[in-house]
This record gives sequence, C-alpha cells and structure tokens, in this order.
Amino acid sequence: MIRVAVAGAAGRMGQNLVRAVEEHPQAELGAASERPGSEAIGQPVDTAGRVHLVEDLGTVTGDFDVLIDFTRPEATMEHLEICRRAGRTLVVGTTGLDATQEAALREAAREHTVVYAPNMSVGVNLTFKLVELAARALGDSTDVEILEAHHRHKVDAPSGTALRLGRIVADTLGRDLEQDAVYGREGHTGARERSTIGFATVRGGDIVGEHTALFAGEGERVEITHKASDRGIFASGAVRAAVWASERGPGLFDMQDVLGLREL
Repeated sequence: MIRVAVAGAAGRMGQNLVRAVEEHPQAELGAASERPGSEAIGQPVDTAGRVHLVEDLGTVTGDFDVLIDFTRPEATMEHLEICRRAGRTLVVGTTGLDATQEAALREAAREHTVVYAPNMSVGVNLTFKLVELAARALGDSTDVEILEAHHRHKVDAPSGTALRLGRIVADTLGRDLEQDAVYGREGHTGARERSTIGFATVRGGDIVGEHTALFAGEGERVEITHKASDRGIFASGAVRAAVWASERGPGLFDMQDVLGLREL
C-alpha cells in the first residue's frame, strides 16, 4: 500500500485528491497539509478521521511515501525541498511555474522521482498525443490556435494545459513557442503569420476546464477538444501517477510516461 500525502488538502482540489486516494485500492492517505494560519489546521481530513491537517509537511515525512501537490508555485518549491531532504517522491500538478521553478524540479529529479504535469487527466493526456499526431500529419499547412476556458477563480492564463498544447505543436513543427506565441489580439493586427501559434483565454463561472487545439487550413479544419465536467478526473489521474511513480527510480516524468503514451 502506497502512503500518499496531499498538500492543500482543505481546498477544493485537495478534497478531491483525498477522496481519490481513499478510493484507490493501492493507496492510503498518510498525511495532509494546509497553508500556515488556516483555520482548518488540526482538523481531520479523511473519512476515518485518522489524518489531521498540519502546517508543515516536514514534520510528518515519516507518514508518507509520495506527496501530491496542486498548490501554488511558491508552496510547491517549499514542498520540493521537503521531499528532497526526506527522499520522498513528488507528484506536481501545480500550474504557473516559471522557468527557474521548472529547472528546480529537473535538478531534484536527478536524485529523486518527480512527476510533473500541468494536467493529470487521462483524457487530456490522450489529447496531448492526438495533437502531436495532428501537428505531425498537417505540418505547416494549417494555422494553429489554442482555445481554453476555466472558472472565474483560476489565477493564471493561459492555463498550463493550453501552454503544453502549444509547446507540443511548436516542438513537433520545429518552432520556438517563446517567439511564435500570440497571446490575444486587439486592434489592427495585420494578416496572420502562418508560423504563429495563437492562444485565446476565457474565464467565467464554474467551468472546470475546456481546451481545443484548432488546425485551420484551406477548405477544412481539424479541432481536437477535451472538456472536463468534474475535478475528480484530475485527482484520480494524480493518484494513478503517485502509485506508478512509487515503483520508479529517479527521473522527471509526466503523464505520457504514466499512461505509456510516450512511444506511440
């Protein structure tokens, strides 16, 4: 049985993660944390009332084998150091990490097991593979746009999943996303350059998550879309990743590795 810790366990995503851990036949909840000062500190978080929320995961590293973190970049970096010192596996679903923070994950993965994916949904990760196949088949014959929509509380834009879709297209077509990305359009923009990869963002209501990769050519277009209606899909995917990672050695992995899609 894999002992799993959940960071930010009192939040909406954290509660979904706790439920997913309890429902997985190979996992059990070993520890849970919440931000310092939270009124939830000390409260039980699991169904049995056995695991209580702590402020500092560093005080309970003996209670878990794998940490699942869907918090914020600054907190994730703190948890990364805790896992490094304790030799624990880390599964990161946090979005909005900058280049320096991603480099820290790569450095830690030289000695520890790290799974990092901006979206842990099985369906989304299948979408990643389908977008790669579409970009490979369509080449430079289409204009590529990435459209995404999320709930009004999401703080980063475009979403990590949208950026991943754009990067997949850029890498497949030999482009530089930093140079070719266009984040929104306004005013007299001129004709669209074929080499650009556009991003459009919608925020509103309780939209869990919708992503579309649009390949628009002359006379036809291909749209690959994933729509999430329940946050539980991200949680169940993360727990699946935690169980998978517990049997791996050091390295930086993502859900393509977890699902065996890497070589397809």
